[in-house]
Amino acid sequence: MRSITVAGGNLFQIAAEQLGDATQWIRIAQLNNLSDPMLAGVVTLLIPDRDPSAGGGIAPQ
Repeated sequence: MRSITVAGGNLFQIAAEQLGDATQWIRIAQLNNLSDPMLAGVVTLLIPDRDPSAGGGIAPQ
């Protein structure tokens, strides 16, 4: 796990860049207690390790 600081943007783009799969945005959201994939202002995010087998985009119910 590592952290990055971003100025705005969205978790889809960050997941694509950092995890190689935009559909894994939910993993970043859950790790950072976020519910909205759109970011505003300067935010420091924890980024999980890459996991190609992780499911994409839907939070477990």
